[in-house]
Amino acid sequence: MGSYLCFLMTALGVTAGAHRLWSHRSYKAKLPLRMFLAAANSMAFQNDIFEWCRDHRVHHKYSETDADPHNARRGFFFSHIGWLFVRKHRDVIEKGRKLDFTDLLDDPVVWFQRKYYKSSVVLMCFVIPTLVPWYIWGESLWNSYFLASILRYTISLNVTWLVNSAAHMYGNRPYDKYISPRQNAFVTLGAIGEGFHNYHHTFPFDYSASELGLKFNPTTWFIDFMFWLGLVTDRKQAPKEMILARKERTGDGSA
Repeated sequence: MGSYLCFLMTALGVTAGAHRLWSHRSYKAKLPLRMFLAAANSMAFQNDIFEWCRDHRVHHKYSETDADPHNARRGFFFSHIGWLFVRKHRDVIEKGRKLDFTDLLDDPVVWFQRKYYKSSVVLMCFVIPTLVPWYIWGESLWNSYFLASILRYTISLNVTWLVNSAAHMYGNRPYDKYISPRQNAFVTLGAIGEGFHNYHHTFPFDYSASELGLKFNPTTWFIDFMFWLGLVTDRKQAPKEMILARKERTGDGSA
């Protein structure tokens, strides 16, 4: 149970935080929520918010080109994990410099997390997930460390990477058949709502990253709950008419 709760917090730090809030600015969050998401993002240990968002904005701007940090045209392994083992292609660096990241640098939460990233990772990704189960309900330190910390971290990394690999290769394209990203139900389950990837690349400003409805999207549920609590404002959505028109114009007819 503790491991799963840590996984959910880890995932939200990426999906609701680095991705939908800071990368795409698809909604606005008040300071307490931004602080929580920054802590959760440190638990995820996938680079600090600024670097994560920088790579992700470049990925969207130059998707499936040499300027894409995890270009899926270079194969499943490269887009999944291989891109982390090699130096960035020069196009990633050169074209990335042309994008505007001042909004990230102007956020004191992003600045603080970047400044103290290494210590926050040690605390949030390894120390707290190990000590809380041991102290609160008597789990052994061995089990706490290898389940709530190491296993949880390994799984969370791979479900995030599947968005870059599997969701760019396998699935249907009901919104835009001319781009690589796909709708992938398996990735949606693992990445708590991030698998509606053809929709997301077609409408990247939409806070739900999917068409609203009876679909599995825990990240959207979380953002909606935070909206109900008054911690979220200005949720951006693609109008239904825009979605239907885009389906008819560029979709593959699968939905």
